[in-house]
Amino acid sequence: MIASKKTIPFLLGVIACLSLPACNGILEDIYDVPQSEATKNYGFVAIDSNAHTGRIYIDATDYTEWHYINLHNKTIETKHVNDIPPENWDFAIHRYDTKTNNGRVAESASKDFYSLSPIGTIAEEHFFADEWTTDRITTDMSQMMDGIISYAEDYYNPCLSKWLNVDTSVMPPIYTLSGKVYLLRLSDGTYAAIRLTNFMNDSAIKGFMTIDYLYPVQS
Repeated sequence: MIASKKTIPFLLGVIACLSLPACNGILEDIYDVPQSEATKNYGFVAIDSNAHTGRIYIDATDYTEWHYINLHNKTIETKHVNDIPPENWDFAIHRYDTKTNNGRVAESASKDFYSLSPIGTIAEEHFFADEWTTDRITTDMSQMMDGIISYAEDYYNPCLSKWLNVDTSVMPPIYTLSGKVYLLRLSDGTYAAIRLTNFMNDSAIKGFMTIDYLYPVQS
C-alpha cells in the first residue's frame, strides 16, 4: 500500500476562518486526542453464544492502523496501514472506513437483527465488493492547515462505510449514523449482520467504534 499526499483547496477558507477569534476551536473535533480508557474492555464483548450475537469495541483513533476482525474465531489483529493483512480475517476498520476480505456487503432497511429480510430475497446487485481508493484512507492530518492530507492507497467497501456519514462541508463536521444493519457475505459463503451503534467513547472522543454483530446469519 502506497502513501500519497494531496492538497485540499477548500481548506483555504477554513484557514482564513481560523485567523478570526470567533473561529478558534472550530476544528477541534477533527483532531480528537485519544484519552485513557483504562477500565474499558476492548475486542469481542457481551457475547451471547445461544443467540450468535455480540458486541465489538475498538479503539480506532489512530489514523495509521487497520483493525482486522475475524468473526469465525472472535479475534482482532491491529496492523499498520502499510503492513500486509493477516492471513485470516473477515472485515477491517480504519477509523470509520471499512474493507472486507474478498467479501460483499448489502445495506438492509432494518435497524435491528430481528426484522431482517431473508437473505435469499436480497438481489445480487445490492451486494457491493470493495473498491480501490487513493484518497479515502487518511493517514496524516498534521499538515491539514496547509491544505495537505496524506492517504494510504488501499481497498475500502463503499457500502459498509456508509454506516457513518461525516459531512466536512461545514465546520465543525456533522456526524450521522445510518443506524442500519449491513449484511456481509464472507469469502466462505457465510453471512454476518453488523450495525455501528456508536463512534465515540464516554468522553465524546471520536474514533471509538461500537459494533453489534450477528454471526452466522441463517440463510
